[in-house]
Amino acid sequence: MSATVDEDRTRPASSAEIAGLRIELTRSGADVVDEIALHVAPGEVLGLVGESGSGKTTVGMALLGYCRPGGRVAAGDVRIADREIAACSAAELRGLRGRVVSYVPQDPGTALNPALRIGRQLRETLAAHVAVGDAERERRVREALAEVALPDDDAFLRRYPHQLSGGQQQRVAIAMAFVCRPSVIVCDEPTTGLDVTTQATVLATLRDLCRSHRVAALYVSHDLAVVAELADRVAVMYAGRIVEQGPARAIFAAPRHPYTRRLLRAVPDLEGRRAVVGIEGRAPLPGARPDGCFFAPRCPLAREDCRAEFPPVTAVADGHTVRCHHADEALAAPSRRATGSPAVAAGEPVLTVAGLDAHHASRHTLFGVELELRRNDCLALVGESGSGKTTLARCIAGLHGDRAGSVRLHGTELAKTAAGRPREVRREIQYVFQNPYASLNPRRTVGQTIARQLELFFPGDARDRARRVAACLERVALDAGAANRFPDQLSGGERQRVAIARALAAEPSVLVCDEVTSALDVSVQAAIVDLLRELQTQMGLSVLFVTHNLALIRTIADRVAVMTGGRIVEQGAVKAVFTAPAAPYTRELLANTPRIDVADSAAPA
Repeated sequence: MSATVDEDRTRPASSAEIAGLRIELTRSGADVVDEIALHVAPGEVLGLVGESGSGKTTVGMALLGYCRPGGRVAAGDVRIADREIAACSAAELRGLRGRVVSYVPQDPGTALNPALRIGRQLRETLAAHVAVGDAERERRVREALAEVALPDDDAFLRRYPHQLSGGQQQRVAIAMAFVCRPSVIVCDEPTTGLDVTTQATVLATLRDLCRSHRVAALYVSHDLAVVAELADRVAVMYAGRIVEQGPARAIFAAPRHPYTRRLLRAVPDLEGRRAVVGIEGRAPLPGARPDGCFFAPRCPLAREDCRAEFPPVTAVADGHTVRCHHADEALAAPSRRATGSPAVAAGEPVLTVAGLDAHHASRHTLFGVELELRRNDCLALVGESGSGKTTLARCIAGLHGDRAGSVRLHGTELAKTAAGRPREVRREIQYVFQNPYASLNPRRTVGQTIARQLELFFPGDARDRARRVAACLERVALDAGAANRFPDQLSGGERQRVAIARALAAEPSVLVCDEVTSALDVSVQAAIVDLLRELQTQMGLSVLFVTHNLALIRTIADRVAVMTGGRIVEQGAVKAVFTAPAAPYTRELLANTPRIDVADSAAPA
């Protein structure tokens, strides 16, 4: 057995290479991705970025020899450790996965087996791919946990996934990916939904493991700030093509493709130096892509040559390539500085929380919380996972009744649960959940979902409801025709707009938004934030915006409250708190927030 272990420790590091990859839909032949060329060296992290639907995950799965049902690899080579993945049999692929190429999923809560203890899952992963004795296997399992800064004692190994926090679950998933010492690892949005403190730990773990074990890593993400901190090189995808690729510093300091520049404009800036602007329109789907450059319909620099021919790959610097007819013109475009959101004067207090304590069974989760939300006010509530943010939001909405203390709306004390509150109070406080995929009934059309809200609070005839449904959709920038579509026919951003439209149909005075942008790409996130800010001004809404994204707060919030351990440790105007934080915990959050350093002369146009 020792010879196998020695071989595992000393085997040479390998790179991952993709050349001319085309994956198409089996029935129509339309390409999902095409002309993909990537190379990841040992110890290097390549960030693969782009909007949802751009083909990032499809490319990542190709490194594992996997193609989703309904698709097929039509052309190209995928090589790992000098082995052509397409030439491998099913049995050979099973031997490669985990041992040579591994995977870190986006949602460890669904990737980890809820019925098995953590220790057993790690031991089974190692036993399936590496022939070692029991003592060596136990040593490797504990070593893997220590490498991701988790306890390696027997008590932790006996835990089930549900007994871990989200950050701990993600680090266990990373340990499972690295325990067999693979040559290549694919990370698919592994920090989505994590607070900045946990995210910083996970990113540092990934970076250190890749370098110490000489692992070639493909990091798939829509979070450009995270990629800027982690990646050595970056590839930007749009509508199934790589439109720009190069060293991370060059991509972020001097982006040459208009799409890359527009993505950067949509990234919130913690210091508030850059304007945050979404990208109008949507990326074309497979089978519906235009002639010429696919980005032309959304590009301010598009000309006739862009609509006639897809640009070739052009080298603009050493290791920096771009596919754009007007890359030089894009670089020369003027920068745009942040002007700030229009000030909205806060009015009288609408919602008041005083001395709020809450429990989950025997566990005390909130301690004497004091909060005030005024008319036209947007208050951001931030903190790490488990700090009590969502518990506080649910207490306000009447979704968590195990609490003591006072919650008042317009000075009137509210019952602990929504069921005990009058219909008018339930109408005035509306909740938008984090996951639009789970919060909408898949068997109801968009129109039926919104109409149900209207039936509850504004009884009327069917013709009047249809008119009001159309008005609600128009308010969130959706076409009235969307009323006839089901949730699975919408993008993530469109689903979140529908969830907001459903809440606004009640004409509330308080809107509770619980991590409503955490799973959205930056361009859709910017559009949702713009929408909320506009609606706040138009309707006089008071918004409680729960988030772990501190940079986003600069764009949307007037005030911020910082939570940790079930207590609010600091609150005040956003600029004052972010410029001169008083609480050590606030300073820690700000220090752990990823940033993109963009030179003023090259700020995205």
